[in-house]
Amino acid sequence: MPRRVLIVEDEPDIARLVQTHLGDIGCEADIAGNAAAAMGLFSRGVYQLVVLDLMLPDGDGLSLCRRMREAPGYLPILMLTAKSTELDRVLGLEVGADDYLTKPFSVPELLARIKALFRRVEALSQTGQGRQPERRIEQGGLTIDSARRRVEVAGREVELTAREFELLLFFASHPGRVFSRVQLLDQVWGYNHAGYEHTVNSHINRLRAKIEADPSRPQYILTVWGVGYKFADGAH
Repeated sequence: MPRRVLIVEDEPDIARLVQTHLGDIGCEADIAGNAAAAMGLFSRGVYQLVVLDLMLPDGDGLSLCRRMREAPGYLPILMLTAKSTELDRVLGLEVGADDYLTKPFSVPELLARIKALFRRVEALSQTGQGRQPERRIEQGGLTIDSARRRVEVAGREVELTAREFELLLFFASHPGRVFSRVQLLDQVWGYNHAGYEHTVNSHINRLRAKIEADPSRPQYILTVWGVGYKFADGAH
């Protein structure tokens, strides 16, 4: 069965371009030119992915992303937008977007990111069906329950986005091992395009703000200057 994608984009040429190339990888796509039309299609359809513009004529993509995230079940959301500041990226990721690509974009990169999101959904589905081992990791006051996708710090549950959870689980599964930003992009995001290391930085900053008692002096996710990041071996 072809995967169904919802494209939320008010520029018809871009929307049709994305729709055409999604067809090249076996996807069927509906197009919504504004937030109202998007929610109408979203509420009636069954989609496996949303490609979401951040700037819409009747609202902003951040609010729309937040509303979509309130629906039951997990649906990957790729933000495709002309806004490219660090703040815009952080806001988009914080409200639940799984990835963020700025215009102008290359079609091969867009398709690579979409395929990576589909692979991640399949991996999550396999985990839910018990095909992969369920894990519970405890480190200091941090507890990660991979089966329930739940994180607690000092007994308090912490709400993470899907990507933040996967990044944390990946780190915690390899304590003491140093990863470069490019390696993290490849392992957690599923692609390693040069120039998108800022995506890793944004996620790590948000993750630290949520799990570290003092994000400026982290005890879990440590910076290895000139190399990358690692999860503390024997954090306390």
